[in-house]
Amino acid sequence: MAFESILERYDRFVVFDTETTGLDFQRDEIIEFAAVAVEKSGEMRRMDEFVNLSYGNRVPAFIEQLTGISDAVLSREGIPKAALCEQIASFFAGKTLVAAYNAHFDFSFLYYLLLRQQRTELLRGVEKLDLLTVYRDRRPYPHKLKDAVAAYSLAGRVCNSHRAIDDVLAALAVAEEMEKEKPDLLHYINLFGYSPKFGISGKPIGSVTYRAQGFEPGKPIYEEAAIC
Repeated sequence: MAFESILERYDRFVVFDTETTGLDFQRDEIIEFAAVAVEKSGEMRRMDEFVNLSYGNRVPAFIEQLTGISDAVLSREGIPKAALCEQIASFFAGKTLVAAYNAHFDFSFLYYLLLRQQRTELLRGVEKLDLLTVYRDRRPYPHKLKDAVAAYSLAGRVCNSHRAIDDVLAALAVAEEMEKEKPDLLHYINLFGYSPKFGISGKPIGSVTYRAQGFEPGKPIYEEAAIC
């Protein structure tokens, strides 16, 4: 079974992704939220929701061009943020490991959405895995999700399309290949790498340890963290 070592410790393994109106965690908003949950039983659940914008906000033209998500799509198919929170609660319930590719970005956006909805308790105790950090330890630059898809020969199975559900399925497939390659994913829990050139974007997440990480693979970041 995939993710056997993870599911020995956790009730489920969840990979999620967001599409947003921009890069500012506090000002911009999530417009698509997708997740796949791999349960201890082996069952898989998935969700993919467009999310209504706050009153007066609109999808910028460049985001619409990049994602294909427009104001009209959100008006027609989007759900209220409160309804999204309820779905997230069902995916994050119990002892869950939650992962994303470039997880600091997605968790930061998720935190501010939950903060506005007064639902930050949904992240309390949630343990986090950044698949980008793992990939930086495994392969040289460049390190985008599309590069990981190519490196693990997944291009025929999944795609990195700037749609949240596609990117979730791509990240999940990458995580499965990473586990086959070297079974050390549990060493990366709550440990995020960052570029020393650019630093940490926005506020650090309180439950996460951050370590500078280079562009070329070297000693695994968790071994460096153990020394510090």
